[in-house]
Amino acid sequence: MAEIQTLEGVYKDTDSRMTKAIESTRGEFASIRTGRAAPSLLDRLHVEAYGASVPLKQVASVSSPDGRSLQVSAFDKSVVGAIRKAIETSDLGLNPNVDGQNIRLSIPPLTEDRRKALVKVVKGKGEDGKVAIRNIRHKATDEIKGLQKAGTITEDEVKRAADHVQKLTDRHIKQIDELVTYKEKEIMEV
Repeated sequence: MAEIQTLEGVYKDTDSRMTKAIESTRGEFASIRTGRAAPSLLDRLHVEAYGASVPLKQVASVSSPDGRSLQVSAFDKSVVGAIRKAIETSDLGLNPNVDGQNIRLSIPPLTEDRRKALVKVVKGKGEDGKVAIRNIRHKATDEIKGLQKAGTITEDEVKRAADHVQKLTDRHIKQIDELVTYKEKEIMEV
């Protein structure tokens, strides 16, 4: 990556990277099962089709006809078996029922123990997101110090820049905390 020559560039780059870290965390949360059926539950599944491992979205559409089941409609009948196998071997604990080109999945209600385990997973993924944001803050601080060494900014500007980066960090970490709280509430909802 090219060297960023201005504080404004450091701020923009840092904010952009932190926002991507939040989006990544949000994506991780989407694949964590809650009590209700959501098509995003199958987003991270890959299917062995046409001699390669491809995302499920490329070989089928996923819908939720009601709150307790999912329907996977294969675009090509020849991949139905591969889709069924991918679902069975995943860690989702779902049993697919094949019906022609469609696969139906009943989403059983979560047990209390399973809910608590999922909350721990959510908190862990939330913590991973916070660590990523703190690493981005560290990199931004290094870039600011580099600007000072190059004589581009003064010591006072370094202090103000560090405060600005810390405010960005605090704002993004707060967003991750909100995502964790929301997902936790969604999981514990019976």
